[in-house]
Amino acid sequence: MTERLIADAAGIARAGGLLRSGEIVAFPTETVYGLGADATNAAAVAAIFAAKGRPHFNPLIAHYASAGAAFADVVTTPLAEGLAEAFWPGPLTLVLPRRAGSAVADLVSAGLPTLAVRVPAHPCARALLAAVARPVAAPSANRSGRVSPTSAAHVLAELTGRIAAVIDDGDCPVGVESTVLDLTGERPRLLRPGGIGLETLTPLTGALAAPPVVGVGRPLSPGQLASHYAPSLPLRLDARAVTGDEALLAFGPPLPGAALVFQLSAAGDTREAAARLFAGLRTLDAEGGRRGLARIAAMAVPEAGLGRAINDRLARAACRENHPAPD
Repeated sequence: MTERLIADAAGIARAGGLLRSGEIVAFPTETVYGLGADATNAAAVAAIFAAKGRPHFNPLIAHYASAGAAFADVVTTPLAEGLAEAFWPGPLTLVLPRRAGSAVADLVSAGLPTLAVRVPAHPCARALLAAVARPVAAPSANRSGRVSPTSAAHVLAELTGRIAAVIDDGDCPVGVESTVLDLTGERPRLLRPGGIGLETLTPLTGALAAPPVVGVGRPLSPGQLASHYAPSLPLRLDARAVTGDEALLAFGPPLPGAALVFQLSAAGDTREAAARLFAGLRTLDAEGGRRGLARIAAMAVPEAGLGRAINDRLARAACRENHPAPD
């Protein structure tokens, strides 16, 4: 049975004890709910992959209570330190060479010589990391390939009985995963757009190297598989019109004619839309499935701000390659 813990001192202490004993626990971050395990415990990390049904070649992000703790496990650079100073705690993940002697289990980085590290900003996550006093490996707390969770209810809907506990601290404020930067090459490279827009990053990073081709080669970070964040209903992008057998994921004034509508942001605000994206996909998928609708149609979202991250998630959700079958 999965415990639903309150995000108070007792709940965090209970969750910390479970993690230290090798159990896996879901917890809120500012981006999405993460499924955490002691990153230094290979058996606990393996339990994450088992609970999610996640491919073992897909690396995880190690979460830390401070930049100092994170940089103890990787070989840092002046750019990495500058980005950490500017954006940590926050929704930015840095991929750096793994430091010799790091206690983080090899399975966290899927055997790669690099490690993805982050210091989250959510108060509950920070309190939990302080209580554990170890790095915590944590992908999103959902079945592999499915829509990411932004509430404890989303976690329990998919993982009840598969994990020890979830800390319930309401909805995640950002709503899309962290931005991931690879700092191992001559120029920094965007591996995944996310909670920090490129317009905010590039004054520090300069022009970024081209991202890897989606679905080609081994992923260097989470969120690089071609098919990801996928609802059960097919998803149609850049909808300019809808039909009566479609559910509409709206951005701005909704298109007429849909059987069901979820509004990401009536005002056209990409921050509001990002925070509501995964809840919207889940809502339309569940209700649209019950009504026998044919698909979800998504209106276009501009690339500015968090729009790039939203469009990345929608493109992967629309990809039918390796699309998960309904349970």
